[in-house]
Amino acid sequence: MDKHAHLRKVIVDFKKLTPEVLKLTVETYPDGYDDDDIISFRNANGERVEAVEVLTEDTKYLVKISEKLEYTMENYDEADYEDFKDDDPEAVPDPDMSEHENDED
Repeated sequence: MDKHAHLRKVIVDFKKLTPEVLKLTVETYPDGYDDDDIISFRNANGERVEAVEVLTEDTKYLVKISEKLEYTMENYDEADYEDFKDDDPEAVPDPDMSEHENDED
């Protein structure tokens, strides 16, 4: 039986990522996440989703994994979000992945 079954479950896509959930994700996975941390499930549309679990006292967040999430976690700086509310999804900008791709050349 799931010991976290009583928690509210929230699936978080990168577009809806808030400073609070980003911070919790970075704190939960300070060295990044690996295959053992990833949970796979099917959403309401039957599509396969991969996510990492982040827990608070009352909520289980399933944060969808993506290149954008990995890049944002690697470059996380709490000071970047000081001027935003913890629950503001507009605070976490889409990273410019074209710049990131050029770094690998």
